[in-house]
Amino acid sequence: MSDQFTSDSLNSFISHLIELRDRLVRISVVVVLVFLGLMPFAAQIFDLLAAPMMQTLPAGAHMIATGVITPFLIPVKVTLMLSLLISLPWVLYQIWAFVAPGLYAHEKRLIAPLVIASSGLFISGVAFCYFFVFRVVFSFVNQFAPKSISVAPDIESYLDFVMTMFLAFGVTFEVPIIVVVLVRTGLVSVEKLRSLRPYIIVGAFVIAAIVTPPDVTSQLLLAIPMCLLFEIGLLVAPWFKKATS
Repeated sequence: MSDQFTSDSLNSFISHLIELRDRLVRISVVVVLVFLGLMPFAAQIFDLLAAPMMQTLPAGAHMIATGVITPFLIPVKVTLMLSLLISLPWVLYQIWAFVAPGLYAHEKRLIAPLVIASSGLFISGVAFCYFFVFRVVFSFVNQFAPKSISVAPDIESYLDFVMTMFLAFGVTFEVPIIVVVLVRTGLVSVEKLRSLRPYIIVGAFVIAAIVTPPDVTSQLLLAIPMCLLFEIGLLVAPWFKKATS
């Protein structure tokens, strides 16, 4: 009996690995196809990414590249990141589809709404960072730059900063989804989350202080939306639970 149980467990484990491999292949194929389609426009894509910084620099100022292949490598990285962002709904669907067999029927009905909502919120966070936060932060920083300094940001450092901010705001905008999932799975009740509100607010500001530049403006621009999105999650979670139970 134990040998049969071990054999069945091993077969089940191997089948899960095979399915995981297939899901990863499907994700990779779509991301690569999108990347290849965008690659001819890599330079224009980087120029678009650099626009918020360039608009705040003094007239005639430019970014610099200190590496030999950096002018080629950085636009390629940016294009790959954009490919991942465009493919995000497909990526999330594959992840949810992989874990779906272990869920109950009523839980499987959550897959489509969660995939759509997660993708939309993450992209909204990136868009909020690009169109609003960058403009405010870069203007604030450049206003305090001494007149004796010639501002010429390095494109590699700029990309690292941008990716960190995009990830921070993208994940921050997922807060309502996290709240809904916690409540829906029964890990935490809405009442418990409400009682933890003061600690969560403090935690939001601590996280913002860690992941954003050392200025109050960018910290507030991350912490305040995080708190507001937490409140939205508290409002939505009971209704969502009732509607899907």
